[in-house]
Amino acid sequence: MKVAVTGGTGLVGVRLIETLHRLGDRPVLLTRDPERAQRLFPAPFFPNVTVVGYNPLQLGDWAQALAGCDAVVNLAGAPIADIPWSTARKQAIRDSRVQGTEVLMAAIAQVNPRPKVLVSGSAIGYYGVNPVKEFDEYSFPGEDFLATVCKDWERAADRASDLGLRVVKLRTGLVLGYGGVLSRLLPLFQNGLGGVVGSGRQWFSWIHRDDLVNLIVFALTSDRLLGALNGTAPQPVTNRELTQTLAQVLQKPAFLPVPAIALQVLYGEAAILVLNGQKVLPKKALQNGFRFAYPELPMALRQILS
Repeated sequence: MKVAVTGGTGLVGVRLIETLHRLGDRPVLLTRDPERAQRLFPAPFFPNVTVVGYNPLQLGDWAQALAGCDAVVNLAGAPIADIPWSTARKQAIRDSRVQGTEVLMAAIAQVNPRPKVLVSGSAIGYYGVNPVKEFDEYSFPGEDFLATVCKDWERAADRASDLGLRVVKLRTGLVLGYGGVLSRLLPLFQNGLGGVVGSGRQWFSWIHRDDLVNLIVFALTSDRLLGALNGTAPQPVTNRELTQTLAQVLQKPAFLPVPAIALQVLYGEAAILVLNGQKVLPKKALQNGFRFAYPELPMALRQILS
């Protein structure tokens, strides 16, 4: 299978490219930084990987790299966790996702033959925040900044269905791997400075990076899957449970709570990322027979930190 991938140099994208290559597929990596991509995937070790430079916000000759691809995986987007959220930062978060996906759809419309399936990134921010409600793929969206971005992001991806593609919109939770959110938490916990954030009751809907990559491959190859698909583990936890579990795995104390007001002062609107959350369940993945290798947080953390 020939698979075009955007966002292929990030935490999830790198592992996806590695996995596709190992499975014998032919990844086509669309990237703003071809030199970095070639360092990550040197040709002698990744002969099936093709690196193509592109501007995600501008249609160009790169679009022809999509011709003959069987599938497209769209993971590109500016990091949300870069804080605080200035006006310019919020615009970059939105444009990199919404406008970037619109440009990608225009590129798909140009090529012949077209890909058959699009797996397009989204996020559980689609549901907004709620301290008590459970969300699955059939739940209504929220109304805050991230929810609005996700709705527009998914709407842009839906254009691919008009072009004849099967579309899966992957609403990803907090991805755990060596890097990402853990890279910010580990130094604190390793030095005994970890603790509950805010009330500790906010939900943390997470997923191991390898499970997310395998879910993407599952979505690519499962013809019956379409529409929204939650990329979260079956056992979400609260911030208090996350704190206790990480401290136990590292065998470190975690007695220093972080007051909500401190984060609100430091991070402004972006404090919502850690002070609020949502309990999101992978209903469709389970219904369609996907098996999580790391359904529970302790085993996921032990594998990552081993």
